[in-house]
Amino acid sequence: MKFKISPVIKTAALAVLLSGSFSCKNMYDVEPQNQVEYKNVYQNIYDANAAVMGIYGKLLGLAQQYEIMNELRADLMEVTPNAGAELQQINTHNVQAGNSFADPQPFYAVILNCNDVMKNLKIMYDTQKLTANDFNQRWSDVAALRSWLYFQLGLHFGEVPYVTESLTNAADVRDASKYPRLTLDALVKTLITFMEALPFKDPYPAANSLVTQIDGYPSKIFFINKNCLLGDLYLWNNDYHNAAVVYKRVLETSTPVGPSDSYNYFNTYTLNSGTDNDAVTVSNWQALFSRSPQDREYQTEWIWSMVFDKAFTPENPFVNLFANSGGSYLVKPSQTAIDNWNAQAQNDGTPFDYRGPNTSYKIINGQPVIVKFLYNYLNTSTGLPINLLEKSGKWFLYRTATLHLRYAEAANRDGQTKIAWALVNAGIKSAYDDLNQPDPTLRRITLQPTPYDFDARKLDAPSIRGKYHRNLGIRARVGTTLLPVTFQQDMLGMENKIIDEAALELAFEGNRWQDLMRIANRRNDPAFLADKVYNKLLKDGNPAAATVRAKLMNKANWFLPFK
Repeated sequence: MKFKISPVIKTAALAVLLSGSFSCKNMYDVEPQNQVEYKNVYQNIYDANAAVMGIYGKLLGLAQQYEIMNELRADLMEVTPNAGAELQQINTHNVQAGNSFADPQPFYAVILNCNDVMKNLKIMYDTQKLTANDFNQRWSDVAALRSWLYFQLGLHFGEVPYVTESLTNAADVRDASKYPRLTLDALVKTLITFMEALPFKDPYPAANSLVTQIDGYPSKIFFINKNCLLGDLYLWNNDYHNAAVVYKRVLETSTPVGPSDSYNYFNTYTLNSGTDNDAVTVSNWQALFSRSPQDREYQTEWIWSMVFDKAFTPENPFVNLFANSGGSYLVKPSQTAIDNWNAQAQNDGTPFDYRGPNTSYKIINGQPVIVKFLYNYLNTSTGLPINLLEKSGKWFLYRTATLHLRYAEAANRDGQTKIAWALVNAGIKSAYDDLNQPDPTLRRITLQPTPYDFDARKLDAPSIRGKYHRNLGIRARVGTTLLPVTFQQDMLGMENKIIDEAALELAFEGNRWQDLMRIANRRNDPAFLADKVYNKLLKDGNPAAATVRAKLMNKANWFLPFK
């Protein structure tokens, strides 16, 4: 393969090759002058960076399919009358051949790109074009992203070919003699072994040249977090202790900076109000989605988030999916999701959940619209587009609340139900503030071995500021009434509450199908999943509700046809 390109934009060429797109203002302003062989592109650190960024550019093309598979198949999202046959099929678990939302090929296209980049990065290292550190960091990043893609395929298709080679012909994936299919459970075990062996598991260090500003966006939150993924794999595999260990590693991301960098140390991924006065500013919950990625508050909440910019392709798919002004309005919040929020009450007794009406969704022109993804597109006061031609937005993949809920689930199953209750409820300092303890230095501290050691102390004499002294808990952060203390000793009850809380906090962020399937699989109770999907369809008046429930009572029917 040959393409004409100027040497000064050779880096951009690889991104084009992998992602199929690049900024017109960066590409077309330069006159091509010579030819570069594809095999000669991998020459230096800048080419390696372009290869990595090209993979993530390709990943953006999966956003719409990821959203539909993970949310519409579950209980919080419903189709509108505008939805076509393919979305109707996904919604009622009756997928027919040729359904583009149930096509594994786009995922394999990115996987095969990952394989190619991993192969060429290794060649660069072997030929001393990359140092060991530069190779380990980039190769591990692409390897983790490939593992995440495989996990997604396993969750939705059940049995998939596991291909780790660089192929010249994508059709080879279909050769069962070369690439037999792995079941989901076997795939998860394979991915755990692979991820455990990665040479580099931390985020890119600040000194890495991939950590920069790209068209005004901080790139550090574009990349997958390897420990979050490994924790999710452990959690699926019911290895609760190891899941808690790696989740805690992410919670401690800012630990090396120490109290000398007090903002990052006390606020990064610790789920708090951002100040020492413990003020609950519920209006700021919406800002988690509307803030600029450059804001430090955004970066202390979001662990993995990508952007769609008006100047780049692919175009933001969420406007078309969700918006009823300027979009096709294909899906909406289910009545179940709306009822979940309406059933909540604030601390003052008001029957209202700040995460529901006017935040996760809004009634616009008499229709319920998912607005979580539309804050950069809509004027949420009027419900009208800020500019019909500008469809910038974000793809939300993993954040602090996700991390806390997953950690709480692991801790609860590992015999630490009180800690799980604390993190979901009002935080460590509230749950462990033992007024009967005469020594104040032993209050607001869990006194548990790692990974269950939390210090939420705030003392002036002696001066102590525990890392988690600002930690509020999921429900307290939005001022919602707290769970009774009885759940501190009720493991199954607490697990139910964790999944219920995830519906309120993480709705439409791509977690719901995995959450329901994981619990149903763990308990060997298909009804846990089937009943939730049934109730969604029933409340939304879908006549297929009972048929779908009966179908989902068989685990084999949880998966899409792999074709």
